[in-house]
Amino acid sequence: MNYQHLLVAVDMTDDCHTVIQRAIELAHSCQARLSLVHVVEPMSMAFGGDVPMDLSALQQQQIDQARAQLDGFTASHAELTKDNTHLAFGQPRQEIHRLASEQGCDLIVVGSHGRHGLALLLGSTSNDVLHGAPCDVLAVHLKKPE
Repeated sequence: MNYQHLLVAVDMTDDCHTVIQRAIELAHSCQARLSLVHVVEPMSMAFGGDVPMDLSALQQQQIDQARAQLDGFTASHAELTKDNTHLAFGQPRQEIHRLASEQGCDLIVVGSHGRHGLALLLGSTSNDVLHGAPCDVLAVHLKKPE
């Protein structure tokens, strides 16, 4: 299959460099466009919605750090620019699907550790992205930490 536009979803861990590199190689082989997205989740989601304090300053700090990391990726990879690098805010699955649809992407690339057991039952972002995706999803296998 010849893909035209790849959306790489990264989580800002060290493993995301492997995912980005794999997507760049695939984009070159298909002569496809490449976009990158990172989704910052609302802190209130992590705490179940009811948080007895104002997290807006911490949330803004998290967003600023994510933007700085994305800027670092654009500096490290000629294929990435400010125009094709996106920072979204919300639930990762929904935001990745939304951006893939809006941008006309025909492949979403994510990293996966291939977890089993309890981690698989609880789900992961890459597994979550797979369900209901508006296009194909490629899970790049990442090595488990030793």
